Amino acid sequence: QVQLVESGGGLVQAGDSLRLSCAASGRTLSTYTMAWFRQTPGKAREFVAGVSWSAGRTTSTDSVQGRFTISRDSAKNTVYLQMNSLKPEDTAAYYCAAKSTTRVVTGFYDYDIWGHGTQVTVSS
Repeated sequence: QVQLVESGGGLVQAGDSLRLSCAASGRTLSTYTMAWFRQTPGKAREFVAGVSWSAGRTTSTDSVQGRFTISRDSAKNTVYLQMNSLKPEDTAAYYCAAKSTTRVVTGFYDYDIWGHGTQVTVSS
């Protein structure tokens, strides 16, 4: 079973950058897709970006395209979310997720392995 641990969240100002990390342990990720979701109180968990580990295919939601980049480091078994030009509306708890599939799926119900989350707060 894969375990996920997120890090890198914090309080920043609008326009700043942050890099979130998700360290995976437990098994090789070659047959997994990894994704980042975010959630604010009272709202459903929202897909942000995903990457298929073996092929490196990525996809992201429209609101972060051109600002956020997902990547993975096979040697470190870690997936990253580089977030640039942060906006107050990016404020949320960010979660790393994994699913045993080679397709980048975007529904939160598609993923069955989750980290505990890391808070990102962007002040205006």
